[in-house]
Amino acid sequence: MPWNTQGGGGWQGGQGPWGGRPGGGQQPPDLEEVLRRGQEQLKRLFPGGAGGPARSGRAAAIVALAAIGLWLASGFYRVGPEEQGVVLRFGKLDRLTGPGLNYRLPWPIEEVLTPQVARVNRIEVGFSSAGPGIGGRIGRRELPEEALMLTGDENIIDINFVVQWKIADAAQYLFNIRDPEATVKAAAESVMREIIGQTPIVQATTEGRRSIETRARQTLQQLMAEYGAGIEIQEVQLQKADPPADVIDAFRDVQRAQADREREQNVAEAFANDIIPRARGEAERLLQDAEAYRQEVVARATGEAQRFKSILAEYSKARDVTVQRLYLETMEEVLKGMSKVIVEAQAGVGSVVPYLPLPELQQRRNPQPQGGQP
Repeated sequence: MPWNTQGGGGWQGGQGPWGGRPGGGQQPPDLEEVLRRGQEQLKRLFPGGAGGPARSGRAAAIVALAAIGLWLASGFYRVGPEEQGVVLRFGKLDRLTGPGLNYRLPWPIEEVLTPQVARVNRIEVGFSSAGPGIGGRIGRRELPEEALMLTGDENIIDINFVVQWKIADAAQYLFNIRDPEATVKAAAESVMREIIGQTPIVQATTEGRRSIETRARQTLQQLMAEYGAGIEIQEVQLQKADPPADVIDAFRDVQRAQADREREQNVAEAFANDIIPRARGEAERLLQDAEAYRQEVVARATGEAQRFKSILAEYSKARDVTVQRLYLETMEEVLKGMSKVIVEAQAGVGSVVPYLPLPELQQRRNPQPQGGQP
């Protein structure tokens, strides 16, 4: 063989191409011996003696069929439980396949991509979470260029939020956008800046956080649909919504003062809500009493006038009888509550009236004890 040269020529230092010296140490393989052994193995595969041209053709056909079988068998592929198969035929979308064992035409006719459509992805805006550090704690790095935003009342707010999303349409996800994560992050930051720009800082830092999350998710989902990104926004979560660290103490003082003002206003409103209805009720009661008194006086005066008219009519008919009756009725009314003693005129002698006040004497003799007890 040409590389089995003797002496020091041919290779540097008298070594062969495999680093050994001719005639000793590691020897190069003999190609003729290798070919001879390969022919013997082929003869064993095809019994019947040495192979002529026909047998060589048969061997070539079998080798070709085996190669074709292996090529066709390479079309089997498996799609995982969280994946979806996207089959491309000559680089063009042909069909989608589900989890499990599937088949495609071998390369280069068809190829398959298997994006994870069930995995929920996470994008952070305003901060970056590092891996576990010392003591197992997760590191956190603030990104002011993403976190600082301008509110609707021209204040600056520091916002950190997380967007959770997954693949809704694998074909759109693979072919309509180049960098899905960068697209979602840029769109989420833009949407959040738009919403915060329409919201006062007090609302954004207190009770308006849930409304901001809902609006951001809906608007971001509409934007992804317009892009044809094939992405479903699962949730937008505000991690932090505070004033910048340089002014947060002063902002909290203002918040406490506003809370005190609202509390005092609530106390005053509660007092007003208590006293005003009672005053209105008392005024209504007085009005009703006055109206009842007016109706009573008018009715009594009307009755007296009617009675006087009736008496006048009777008086016109019989004056003497009417006068006497009026006199008797008046005396009856005057004397009915008085103690009366009737003495005949003939019983007295001169100016002495024969009267013995027995009831008064009896009361003086038996005075009534205190407390009303006999």
